[in-house]
Amino acid sequence: MARGSVMGRVPLLPTTVVGSYPVPEWLERLKTDYFRGRMSYTQLLDVHEMAIKAALHDQERAGIDIVSDGELRRDNDIDYFLTRMPGIEIPDRAKDFYFDYYEARLSQPFPAAGGTVPASQGPGPGDTPLRLADDFSFTAAHTSAPVKFSFTGPFSLARRVRGDAYPDRRELVLAIARLLNAEAHALRARGAELLQIDEPFLAGYPEQVSTAVEAVNVVTADVDATWALHVCYGNRYARPLWQGHYDFLFPAVLEARVDQLVLEFARKGYEDLPVVQKFGWDRDIGLGVIDVKSSDTETPGLIADRIRSALELLPPDRLIINPDCGLRNLPGPVARAKLAAMAGGAAIVRAELGPPPDEPPLPVDSLTQGA
Repeated sequence: MARGSVMGRVPLLPTTVVGSYPVPEWLERLKTDYFRGRMSYTQLLDVHEMAIKAALHDQERAGIDIVSDGELRRDNDIDYFLTRMPGIEIPDRAKDFYFDYYEARLSQPFPAAGGTVPASQGPGPGDTPLRLADDFSFTAAHTSAPVKFSFTGPFSLARRVRGDAYPDRRELVLAIARLLNAEAHALRARGAELLQIDEPFLAGYPEQVSTAVEAVNVVTADVDATWALHVCYGNRYARPLWQGHYDFLFPAVLEARVDQLVLEFARKGYEDLPVVQKFGWDRDIGLGVIDVKSSDTETPGLIADRIRSALELLPPDRLIINPDCGLRNLPGPVARAKLAAMAGGAAIVRAELGPPPDEPPLPVDSLTQGA
């Protein structure tokens, strides 16, 4: 684990995103065309790169401190990873809609040496290795802002795999975790400093938190990065899959070798914040202040109020400001307005707190210039 240089380069109460960004209708249609065999992979890559550059531009203009690639290369939170793992079988690679889940099977254990799908596997969505480091490198080359790179965690990925390769499902989860650890090492070697593991299915299986945490620690092992763990209640088609409270994570999550716990609060309310404090979480919290399941745009004042309420329990240097979950299901104009409001609300509270103790206040002249 590393609290790390990324957090040292951003202001107090830094703003970021959870991962995904809105997919415009034209991109939905093109992705579906690809999965129906009406568009080449090379063409799809070009479209993805254009969309990622636009998403980065949007985040920067909104005032987001730590940006992401919007996960715009991914058809959904599962298949982009599973189809590129060795031995995963996909009987039918066509999709009626790109966001649909495949029926994935695994008949034999993953190769002992790990690795990803060889480029010679054949045509279709699985014809390239996972190579998350390539995705990160493209993003980092097109922004001067710090980049958060997220990927779905082993527990959630394992929920979509069928077959008898691992009769003990815990062993399947850990096997996937080892593949992701190799990807994490490659990401770090390319310069990725802030990595996030997403476990969107975990809330549906609260009795298995210990297995999920064990797998998280396999993913992060010996990777000297700042690590975040995002746990929500589902965000498929902008609807929660489960209800509940975050006390199910504790005390098991205290053993997770991560630096940040990224949680949703705006939709659910902030009653769970005392739970996090009560169980002794002593690391950073990614505070969800934007409801991504509503198209109503929050005001900067509302965001500021939500941050102030969290500051009653946690010091400002332990808070990262983010939406509840990914923005994929929101219209683009709504997402941009919400991000701008989030940045504005964080700026309001930051100004109220004043400069950090080791940072001198700005000279009076600099405050009045241009007024």
